Amino acid sequence: MGTIKATMPGVFYRRPSPDADPYVEEGGSYTPGQTIAVIEVMKTFNELKAEEAGTVRRFLIDDGDEVSMGQDIAEVGE
Repeated sequence: MGTIKATMPGVFYRRPSPDADPYVEEGGSYTPGQTIAVIEVMKTFNELKAEEAGTVRRFLIDDGDEVSMGQDIAEVGE
C-alpha cells in the first residue's frame, strides 16, 4: 500500500465543483493520468493526476483542508 502526496501547498478538493461528483470515490479505481483531486493556490485550481493505476483505499484529509507540499492525501493500493 502506498500514498498519493500533495504536489504543492494549497487547499485540497476531491471534486471539480461543490455540486459535482468526486473525481474518485474511496474504494474506487483510477488509471494513469486520471485526475484524483485539485489543489487550489491563489484561486488557481491545479489538477493532481495519478502516475499509475490503483485504487483509493481512503482519503486522509477532507475537502477544503489545507495541505502542505509532500503531505499524504490518500492511501492507495493495487
